[in-house]
Amino acid sequence: MADLLMIESWLQSTGLMLPPLLRDAGHRYVLVTRDPNLYRQPDGELHPVLALASDVIIAETNDDAALVAVAHEVAARRRIDGVLTTCDYYLPAVALVAEELGLPGAPADVLHTATRKHLVRRALAAGGVPDVPFAVASTWDDARKAAASLGYPLVVKPVDMNSGTGVCKVVDEAGLAVAFAEATGPERNTRDQPLERLALLERVVEGPEYSVESVTRDGVTRVLGITAKSVAEPGVEAGSGFVESGHLFPAPLAPDERDAIERHVVAVLDAVGLTHGISHTEVRLTAVGPRLIELNPRQGGGYIFELVRLVTGFNPLQVLVDLALGREPVPGLPVAASAAVTFLLADADGVVREVRGAERLGDDDRVLSHETPSPDREVRPGDNNERIGHVLVADPSGNQAKAWADELATGLKIVVGAALPAH
Repeated sequence: MADLLMIESWLQSTGLMLPPLLRDAGHRYVLVTRDPNLYRQPDGELHPVLALASDVIIAETNDDAALVAVAHEVAARRRIDGVLTTCDYYLPAVALVAEELGLPGAPADVLHTATRKHLVRRALAAGGVPDVPFAVASTWDDARKAAASLGYPLVVKPVDMNSGTGVCKVVDEAGLAVAFAEATGPERNTRDQPLERLALLERVVEGPEYSVESVTRDGVTRVLGITAKSVAEPGVEAGSGFVESGHLFPAPLAPDERDAIERHVVAVLDAVGLTHGISHTEVRLTAVGPRLIELNPRQGGGYIFELVRLVTGFNPLQVLVDLALGREPVPGLPVAASAAVTFLLADADGVVREVRGAERLGDDDRVLSHETPSPDREVRPGDNNERIGHVLVADPSGNQAKAWADELATGLKIVVGAALPAH
């Protein structure tokens, strides 16, 4: 049994699955949060993050000094063996608290770099790692000049958001204006942390997209596997965003392609200085080799952590716990040769009126989990936060998982109507 400090959490996916995993392993955790009311289900029930905590400490988790002080207070009255979170926005804070308490973790300054897209690009440039041409803009004039130098089409991103939020592909100055405003307009993220309000402009790279799921301990990186990603670009008025519409694990790659991708990702992690932690690194395999899309110093979301567990036996959430405790991760038994998830996406803004065909999913042995939107739910095309459901399948002995997931998702009919005007 171990005692952990959990600093905030995501609400969905990994946030739902980590608390019962800790409980079932016999571990206890103290939740430190600025707002316990955040961890309530839509029906009013307690979220597992709150319900399964052995203690809940209310503290300003967006203030490093206050958080460190609280961590020391907790550690003074009870044993703390590790610090963790599933929420990207608190990874630097977790690293800082672990440093202060003398517990396993990555250097706090490295996590600060790894969670800011422009700093990662600069680290790659300094380390001589092949990368995409990019620029950082704080003003509209800077953005226009950078775009003229880089050339269209471009991808524009906020430097410190996640889940594809505010990421747009633009082909001209009109689209750039919209994308720049979206990337730099918000002053705070969903956890009320101040944003840097900088736009990262990157030249578009062509090629299939993959993510590399890896574990780094004592400066040595072990690749758990590579995920093939399907990416949709739902149209918007002056540009388009990117939504991950499906994942397949393991990716069907030739040995030389797999080797090139793995070597590139290890070089990226080395350039950033990541010596400890689980990572989910997105790349595109271009005509001139792999190029970084984004580095995420945490487990893959979008059910990738579940696909990895099914095929390799490594549960990335268990790996997260093991690393927090300074232990060598050990795999369980794999149960599938391939696993895939296909997401349900809205074609247009509106309200779900009806879902047809969902009853078949519960009777299909290939389906391990599924979710469809409830009637009257408001939906819209957008980033990864706007996905409205999923179908997750596994093939025990072959590579049919992706074809099966797509087939089952295509068999669903989601009827979306216009939203009623507010009265």
